[in-house]
Amino acid sequence: MNKLKFYPIMMALLASILFGASAPITKMLLGEIQPIPLASFLYLGSGIGLLIFQIVNLTIKKQGINEASLNKRDFIWLFGAIIFGGIIAPIILLSSLKIAPASTASLLLNFEGVATTIIAIVFFKENVGKQILGAIALITIASIVLSWDFTNQWGLSIGALGIIIACLCWGIDNNFTRNISSKNPFSIVTIKGIAAGIFSLVLSIVLKNQIPDLKVIIVAMIIGFFCYGLSIVLFVFAMRDLGSARTSALFATAPFIGSILSIILLGDIPSKVFFVSLPIMIIGAVLLLKEEHVHKHKHESIEHEHRHNHNDGHHDHEHRYKQGGVKEYHSHLHTHNSIEHTHPHLPDIHHRHVH
Repeated sequence: MNKLKFYPIMMALLASILFGASAPITKMLLGEIQPIPLASFLYLGSGIGLLIFQIVNLTIKKQGINEASLNKRDFIWLFGAIIFGGIIAPIILLSSLKIAPASTASLLLNFEGVATTIIAIVFFKENVGKQILGAIALITIASIVLSWDFTNQWGLSIGALGIIIACLCWGIDNNFTRNISSKNPFSIVTIKGIAAGIFSLVLSIVLKNQIPDLKVIIVAMIIGFFCYGLSIVLFVFAMRDLGSARTSALFATAPFIGSILSIILLGDIPSKVFFVSLPIMIIGAVLLLKEEHVHKHKHESIEHEHRHNHNDGHHDHEHRYKQGGVKEYHSHLHTHNSIEHTHPHLPDIHHRHVH
C-alpha cells in the first residue's frame, strides 16, 4: 500500500473507530437524557469543541489551519449536509437505539457505506469497479441478516429499520460533503455541529423535552467532540483522497469496536445472526482495502483552491506570490494544465473523471 493511499485509509479507519464507539457509549446516556436533547449536545460538543481547538491552535502557532476557506457555492452543499446528516439522521438513530441492541446498532451502521456508494454511483457518477461492487454486496447482505427480526411477521425490526434510514440520510450527507472536501474540514464540521446542535436544542425545547443536569450535558458534549467532531474531520480528510464511496465503505472495518464495547460496557449478548454477519462484513471490508485502479486518463484544465504540495505529480505550477517552500503543504488558488498520463489512483479531488 503506497504512502498516499495509506494515510487516508488510516484516517477513515480511525474515524470509523471513534464513530463506532458512539453507539454503546450514547446508549448508556439514554436513561438520563432523551434522544433529541442528546443529539443536540453531541453535535454542540463537536462544533464548539472544534472551534475551541482552532482558537487554541491559532493562539499557540500564531496562524490558522492551512486549509482553503469555504466560498458561497460551498455553503449550498454544506446546508444540505447539515439538514440530512446533522439533524435528521442523528435524531432517527438515537430514537432507534432505545429499542435496538447496541451491538446490532454498531454493525448495522455499516449500511451507511452502502447508501453512500449507491448515491455516489447513481447521482454523482463516481467510478466503482466490480471488486467494490462485490464488497458492497457483501456488506448489504450482512446488514440485512443483522437487521432481520425472526419474531416479527414483517421481518424487519423498527429499531433496525430506523438505523437503516439514518444511514441513508448520512449517505446523502457524505456525498454533499464530498463536493466540498477540498476545503477546511475543521470549518465544515464546526459549522455543521453548531448548526445541527442549535436546531436539535430548539426542537427539544419546543417538544418540551427535559434538559438534563449539567454533568450529563458535559459528558454528552465530550462524547460529541471525539465520536462526532474528530471522527467527521478525519472522515472529510479521507474522503478528499478516497472519494465518498470508498471512505464510507471503510466504516465496515472498524465499527466492530462498538460491538465489543457494548458487550463490555452494557453486557449485551450478541445473537447468532451477529456471528453470521460478522465474517461477511469483514470479507467485504478486505475487498475494499485491496482495490487497485490503474489506467490512462486525462486531466482537463481547471482552476481551484485546496491544500497541496508539489510532490504528487499534479501540482507543478509556479507561485505568483510568497507561499513558503513548495514541498510543504500550503493552500492558494492555482491552475492545472491539461495532461494525460497513467498511474494508480482513486477518485480523489483530481481524479473524478468519467470512465
